[in-house]
Order: sequence, then structure tokens, then C-alpha cells
Amino acid sequence: MTDRLTVSHISRRFGGLVVSDDVTISLPAGARTALIGPNGAGKTTLINIISGALTPDTGSISVDGKDVTGFSQPERVEAGIARTFQINRLFKDLTAADNVRVAVIQQQHKAFQLWQRRAVEDELDRRVHDVMSKLRLTHRADTVVSKLAYGEQRLLEIAMALALEPRVLLLDEPAAGVPKGESNVIIEVVQGLPKDLAVLLIDHDMDLVFRFASYIYVLASGAVVTGGTPAEIAADEKVKEIYFGRESHDLTA
Repeated sequence: MTDRLTVSHISRRFGGLVVSDDVTISLPAGARTALIGPNGAGKTTLINIISGALTPDTGSISVDGKDVTGFSQPERVEAGIARTFQINRLFKDLTAADNVRVAVIQQQHKAFQLWQRRAVEDELDRRVHDVMSKLRLTHRADTVVSKLAYGEQRLLEIAMALALEPRVLLLDEPAAGVPKGESNVIIEVVQGLPKDLAVLLIDHDMDLVFRFASYIYVLASGAVVTGGTPAEIAADEKVKEIYFGRESHDLTA
């Protein structure tokens, strides 16, 4: 069976600095996969390459067996890749619902001919409500984004990504900057994402990572050091050495 996402032998240099070093990872449909590593390991760089924000020097990327390596960012969205960012990129002066509506319009390419305008708007409203319900945001639909709590803004960004109906969702530190009380909601929402969606998550919050992921890749100096189940990664002495410089820490603590 073809994997939903295949990243094969990806390398990228910035001058003499190797930021991605022969990286190969794969995500089957429904995967709940995490990518972890110390600061500077190349995690966000890899997400940027997968999403099309950066071009690899070597290697290939495919979605459901289709090579998308030469695709632009909009073309990769069309192919099924959506992402969030470390720092959210929302329309702060629009309501939460209108932010999601923008993403739905992009995904569905709605043409607002006069004779079908009402039907189109009804369908848009239905899709916006459906996506916001999944992210527990319906009660905030008419709230301007700048008035939302930061955790709600992070959820809204995930909602906008889901509105694109992706096959692969890249979550770049979805809980970054979110108070601990609000991060639990993000964990629960992320755990409840559609079952056939392949998700690759980056986060420094090991509680989030180990609760979410069924498989974890560890990146260091741009290269995949190892991969395994959460239990295998937690017990891996090499991983502890990478993170802490010694072997006495418990990653799950």
C-alpha cells in the first residue's frame, strides 16, 4: 500500500550549513506521527520543505504516490498538504468564522454567479460550521480574532488548515505559547482529528508528543537519528543523550 506521505532522501544546505541531511520518513493514511529534536535540529526546515516553502537540494516528496517535489505551495495544498505555523497567521481583524470561510473558499474555488449565490453561501456556512464544531469553536464564530484567547487562536489556525480538506496535516508547535490549562484542549482536539488524515506534529511539549503520537522520528543536526514507538523512544539512550547530554533523564516525566 502506498504511504500517504513519503519524504525520500531530502537534503538542503544554506551555504556550508547542512540543515536537512538525507532525511527519509513516511506516513501512512491515518498516521499520528511526531518529529522531535533539540533546537536547531532542522524540524521546521523539514516542514517548510514538505509544504513547499523551501526547495530541497536533493530528494523527493510524494502524496499518495504522486511526486509533488516540483510543486509550488498552492499546488501542494491542492495535492493535499496543509500546515500550521509556530506563530499563527490569522486575519486578526476578521471574525473566527470569516477566517475559516476564507480557507473554505480557497479549497472549494467557489464562483459567486448571481443565480447560484444563495446556494453557494449556504454551503459555505455549512462547511464553516462543520469545521468549527470539530475544533470546539462554534461559540466563538462571531468573535474578532484579536479578541480570542491565544489557545483559541491556535485552534482556529488548525480549523483553517482542516478547511482545506488535506490528506496530510503538518502541525508546527500547535501548543507553543499556550497556557497549560488551554493546551489540554489542544491535545484533545488534535487527538480527535479525522481518522484517515495523516498528521505530522512538531512540538517541544513531550506530554503532547507522547499522548498524541503512535510513531516518533528523532532529528538531530538535520538528520533522522532514530524512529520508533513512544515507548521505544522514551527508553532510547541515544535520544536521551541528544536531549540532555547524559543518560539519566526520563523523557516522559
